[in-house]
Amino acid sequence: MASQARQNRWSVYKLTWRLPIIIWQFLFFIGPLALMVAMSFFLVKNYRMVEAFEMKNWVKMFGRNYFWDSYWFTFGLAGAATIICTLIAFPASYTLAFKVSATVRRWAIFFLIIPFFTSYLVRTFSWYVILAEQGIINAMLGFVGLGPYTMLNTTFGSTVGYLTLTLPLVVILQTISLAQVDRSLVEAAHNLGCGRLRTVFTVVVPLAKVGLIIGAVFCFILSFGDFVAPYYLGGSKPPTLPILIIDQTKSGQQWPRAAVVAITMMVTLFTIAFAAIYAAYAKRGRA
Repeated sequence: MASQARQNRWSVYKLTWRLPIIIWQFLFFIGPLALMVAMSFFLVKNYRMVEAFEMKNWVKMFGRNYFWDSYWFTFGLAGAATIICTLIAFPASYTLAFKVSATVRRWAIFFLIIPFFTSYLVRTFSWYVILAEQGIINAMLGFVGLGPYTMLNTTFGSTVGYLTLTLPLVVILQTISLAQVDRSLVEAAHNLGCGRLRTVFTVVVPLAKVGLIIGAVFCFILSFGDFVAPYYLGGSKPPTLPILIIDQTKSGQQWPRAAVVAITMMVTLFTIAFAAIYAAYAKRGRA
């Protein structure tokens, strides 16, 4: 009986500590998500939502070519940004993890965190000065007889915005993961005759695989759902899914159709995230 009482007290104690995160999940994630799913079945009549349970919004959105064009464009743009960001971040992360002292690494991570203290919208607008036809880059190219090139209101502009948002975070995640790689295994690879590149790709990358994949997943998630970069730097041409959500809410108060787009985005992100996490941990589990 005493053991059962202690066990019950321990369960209440653990539940008490877990209660805030459970409440937060219900209030700010599960609750709004359930409301959004329900809203996707509502109808809009005379610019007002009417409670119903019909599939008209799903049929309407999934039957339109512009929805799928927007979906695949958003998916491809976020995927390209993820690949570019991962490739750019890796050399910097590798240097911070293996080539500098712990003090320098801490200061570097501190400076990588600083951009998050400022508004992402402000940082995005700052690229106007750099990417505009009369901006800094075209002015520099003009000295060597090149340009001007159109960089604003293009997919290039959107990609620059995505990298502004995600690159510091990916570098931090990669650096943390690479810093945990066992140095003795790297030295053993060198002693067995592995060159630098072969050591990186056969020893370092597999050992840091989980952190590298998680960094890439964060990059994809943030890029896929970003509204600011494709709207202000990409010119909304063609529109991405977040822009499509805004368009639906502005045109006839079609919040139910916007909910369909939002749910589609969330399902896509959950699928990508779970598949990536499975790929990151699958081989380690078998080992």
